[in-house]
Amino acid sequence: MLPDPQILFWGLIFSSLGLGYFIYGKRQQDKVVRYSGIALMLYPYVVTKLAPLIVVGVLLALAPKLVGRFVE
Repeated sequence: MLPDPQILFWGLIFSSLGLGYFIYGKRQQDKVVRYSGIALMLYPYVVTKLAPLIVVGVLLALAPKLVGRFVE
């Protein structure tokens, strides 16, 4: 059984964003961005429904901004 194309598309989008976050976080020595990137690359393998995939992806993409705002 093949997965839904929308799930594949959004998984690809968030994984690509995660790769960019990981590379940026590694170069800037920013652990929050780096770990958000790792999470963005790996979570599409676990989440199999479309709505949670998008919600979790947006939250992980916003995590560095939210952590920077509320922690510092």
